[in-house]
Amino acid sequence: MTQRVALVTGVSRRIGIGAAVARTLAADGWRLLLSGLPEFDEAQPYGGDPDGVAALLGELGDAAAYQRADLLDPAAPAALVGEAVRRHGRLDAVVAVHAYSTHTPLGALDAAEIDRHLLVNVRATLLLAEAFAAAFTAGSDGRLVLFSSGQRLGPMPGELAYAASKAAVENLTVQLAPLLMPTGITVNCVNPGPTDTGYAPPEVHEAVARLFPGGRWGSPQDAARLVRFLCSPDAGWITGQVIDSEGGFRRHV
Repeated sequence: MTQRVALVTGVSRRIGIGAAVARTLAADGWRLLLSGLPEFDEAQPYGGDPDGVAALLGELGDAAAYQRADLLDPAAPAALVGEAVRRHGRLDAVVAVHAYSTHTPLGALDAAEIDRHLLVNVRATLLLAEAFAAAFTAGSDGRLVLFSSGQRLGPMPGELAYAASKAAVENLTVQLAPLLMPTGITVNCVNPGPTDTGYAPPEVHEAVARLFPGGRWGSPQDAARLVRFLCSPDAGWITGQVIDSEGGFRRHV
C-alpha cells in the first residue's frame, strides 16, 4: 500500500497542536513534512521550546522531516509543497495549523501588524491551497484542513487583526471547497476552541477552564483526533465545513 504524505505547518513546540497532529498522522502511517518558525514562539511571552523540533523528529523517526519556513515570504508556501513532493513523490494532505497572533486592540492598531496577520494567516493559506492543488495527482482522497478560532461565535476585542484574518480563513473554506472537490481534494476548517498549549498564565487558565462544561480546556490531541478523521477515507464526502470542536465552550456567560 502506498504511504500517504502530509504537509503540516505551524509545528515548533512539542505541546502545540501541530506537534499533536504530526504524532497522530505518523501513528497512522503517514509520511510527513513538518514546518514552522520556532523563533516566533521564542519571542512570545509564553516562550518557545528550544529542543522542540529536534525532540519531535526524534519521536517520529523516519516518518517525518522538517523545513523551517517564514510564511511572510510569498514564495514559502509553494516551496513547502514542492519540498514535500520532492521528498516523497506525492502530497495527499495539507494541514495548515500555522497562525500569527499578537495583541491588536482598538485604539492601538498598527497597519504593519494588521498586514502581518493577513499575510501569514490568509495569503499564505491561499497560496498553500493553490500550490497543493497544482501538485496533487493522486486523483482522490486529497485533504486540505485549515484552522480557525471560532471568531464568528464571539468577539476577541484584544486580537482584532487575528479575528479578522481567521474569519477570512473560514470563508476561504467555503470558497475553495467547490473548486477543489472536482480534483479529489476536500477542504474543511477546524475550530478547536481554547486549547491548552501552555500559553495562558495560571489565573487565565483557571478562569477559562470554568467556561467549559467539562471543566477543562481542549487538548492538542482533541484537535488532532478531528484532523485524523478529516484526513481519513471516512471523511471523503465532507467538504466546505467549519467544524466547531470545543467541548461546549461558553463564550457568553
